[in-house]
Amino acid sequence: MVKIRNCVRLVAIFVRYLILTKIYGMEISRTARISFGAKLDKTNPKGIHIGKESFIASGAIILSHDFSRNIHAETYIGTQCFIGVNAVVMCGVRIGDNCVIGAGAIVTKDIPSNCMVVGNPARIIREGINTIKFGQLVNTK
Repeated sequence: MVKIRNCVRLVAIFVRYLILTKIYGMEISRTARISFGAKLDKTNPKGIHIGKESFIASGAIILSHDFSRNIHAETYIGTQCFIGVNAVVMCGVRIGDNCVIGAGAIVTKDIPSNCMVVGNPARIIREGINTIKFGQLVNTK
């Protein structure tokens, strides 16, 4: 039963990937994982770019437009990043490679590579981190 569930899940993930990339035109790596509860901006879908082996958790929101300021901008998430539950990435933000965005963080400015950020607005709390697949932290001493 577990094998069937995993197969169905992988098929559903692949179908969602096809919809987001082929129909909406988002640039998402095939190895990235996006939770079904995550929301990707469909007002400017071609402005969303997600790198290899990144993970977008449930409730996270990735924006590529700002209605109040009439802005359509490119939003980039690097490779091996983790975007936490209910985090919001505002339009026009660039998140570097190997970054961890904490749960509930509101990212309003660019984040350099190898950083961990939390809060509203998101602030760097740790630099020089290393991550592996899907933004899992590597224990460093």
